[in-house]
Amino acid sequence: MSVLNVEKPAFMAEEDIAIFEDAVGKFFDEHASEATVATWRKNHCVDRDMWTKAGEAGLLGLSTPEQYGGAGGDYRHEVVLMEQLGKKGVDGFGASLHNAIVMPYIVHYGTEEQKQRWLPRMVTGELVSAIAMTEPGAGSDLQGIKTTAKKAGNQYVINGSKTFITNGQTANLICVVAKTDPAGGARGTSLIFVETDGPDGLLEGFERGRNLDKLGQEAQDTSELFFNDVKVPTENLLGTDEGQGFFQLMGQLPQERLNIAVQGMATIERALELTIAYVKDRKAFGKAIIDFQNTQFVLAECKTEATVAKVFVNHCIGQHLEGKLDAATASMAKYWVSDLENKIVDRCLQLFGGYGFMNEYPIARMYKDSRIQRIYGGTNEIMKLLIARTL
Repeated sequence: MSVLNVEKPAFMAEEDIAIFEDAVGKFFDEHASEATVATWRKNHCVDRDMWTKAGEAGLLGLSTPEQYGGAGGDYRHEVVLMEQLGKKGVDGFGASLHNAIVMPYIVHYGTEEQKQRWLPRMVTGELVSAIAMTEPGAGSDLQGIKTTAKKAGNQYVINGSKTFITNGQTANLICVVAKTDPAGGARGTSLIFVETDGPDGLLEGFERGRNLDKLGQEAQDTSELFFNDVKVPTENLLGTDEGQGFFQLMGQLPQERLNIAVQGMATIERALELTIAYVKDRKAFGKAIIDFQNTQFVLAECKTEATVAKVFVNHCIGQHLEGKLDAATASMAKYWVSDLENKIVDRCLQLFGGYGFMNEYPIARMYKDSRIQRIYGGTNEIMKLLIARTL
């Protein structure tokens, strides 16, 4: 039980989930120590062999069916991984995007040949995935993308640029959102997978741009990507029909937004645990900081709000496991938890005083890293628009 004293729901309290949680925690203790993660932040990229180690440990493809090499689990296993990434402070490792965003596209919409071709290699870490949606001129408005994929014989020729791409310097399997019919609006958008490894290095015409210099998330290789007459086989179109990309994206975005809420909740719990420990130890004016009424009131408020959030996130996970999580509720979870995450981390940082402003303290890094949660996966303003449509 965490600092919140919220009992795990029955679906997360099963013995095999507890065993798995322990194994994931031990894996990160061994392979993602504080010193290791500090090196990733310095290099602005997670070591490539971390993906191989995660594959060997069975942490990739957790909810992918066993027939494609996956663990055959369900969303609960993805939740455990995301929670452990947050609670252990494993900054930058984009396994949850690989597992719980990109792989489900292939599982749900891919042909049998595509599943057999890509999923087993994603499970081992041979293929690291990314999804290339955002462009310099198109963010939350996915219908505004300019990247094109024109059919030429048995190939697509892709032209365009993408930015803010998670795993961008590492990924060698990229799901590209492109216009196969620029005049077709939403029905002119398709998802096309690009394997970036060519016979002589990178696939011809594909270029990785800058590993972007960001406010936070320093260990994550968030990048620009360029496609200049990149040729891929027509069988790399996700599914069998062009023009399904927008609907495929909409079908998976609720899980992506729930992922963000789960990650935010893990950060909230870690922030409270670290802060409570700090204020009990740190002294000022002859007594522990926890003994000041202001400290008690701040943390009482934070714990109350975090408890409400935890109960709601658990509810959403349960709904999702039953196939009942609708887009509006997922949007509520994403926007409300990410807003609360930023609020609580900020209040916790204040209790650290000057030390809270030092990057060597986890609370400072959490403060920076949390800010993007209100932007990616659809800005929180977009979430409110989606919710408002249900009024």
